Amino acid sequence: MMDFAKLFSLEGRVAVVTGGSRGIGRMIAEGFVAAGCARVYITARKAAVVEQTAHELGEACVPLPGDISTLDGIQALADELAKRETGLDILVNNAGVAWGATFETFPEQGWDKVMDLNVKTPFFLTQRLHGLLKAAATDHPAKVINVSSIDGMKNNPWDTYSYHASKAALVHLTRRMAAELVKDNIVVSGIAPGAFPSEMNKAAKNAGDLVAKGIPVKRIGDTLDMAGGAIFLASRAGDYVVGTTLPIDGGIVNGSMRERGVDPLGNAL
Repeated sequence: MMDFAKLFSLEGRVAVVTGGSRGIGRMIAEGFVAAGCARVYITARKAAVVEQTAHELGEACVPLPGDISTLDGIQALADELAKRETGLDILVNNAGVAWGATFETFPEQGWDKVMDLNVKTPFFLTQRLHGLLKAAATDHPAKVINVSSIDGMKNNPWDTYSYHASKAALVHLTRRMAAELVKDNIVVSGIAPGAFPSEMNKAAKNAGDLVAKGIPVKRIGDTLDMAGGAIFLASRAGDYVVGTTLPIDGGIVNGSMRERGVDPLGNAL
């Protein structure tokens, strides 16, 4: 007989959530704590914010501040984790950044910074934690969840060129990493968030009612939406989902034009 509770349980597992001190990362970390993780390490640059979030989420949430935008910072995180753990069950590559500027003025810095953190960091952090992930992948698969964006699946009207490119690249990188790591019993998948309130998505944070009008389900996402999707992928329930990036977006990517309140020509209904 199926044990439904165990299907979605993360009891006893060890997780790392990058960018876990606020926004979507915090939502995922909170869900993992609630699902029974023994330890959920959260990392971000601002130590005080990381410490405060860990305190708020409880004893199972462990602060591990650091800057993973560079290879030195990535290695430092991997070294510190190796001192504390013999295996890593779940890695959530969530840390990210955006940059907005017009096409004519978009700077090289705005390209390199975004591509480095949004694409390069998930790859090299997973590489440096590969040994710990393999060590944990015995009784159940270890999991890597890359947090992309619906902007990697569709256009938005903003001048965030490198952000679009980076998130689309991460969707495809997720497929390639999945094909490689599945042989080590490491399942790689992804999440593409839609409108969730965060420092990066200030429109959803500050004008949620207005943003909700353009979403088929007519609301912005909340902690339960994001935590539910992440727990599904991280738990036994998601063991057979390999290389797929799951939109958690209220239907923005796949909802029909009529559901969005416009006809196929973009006219209001």
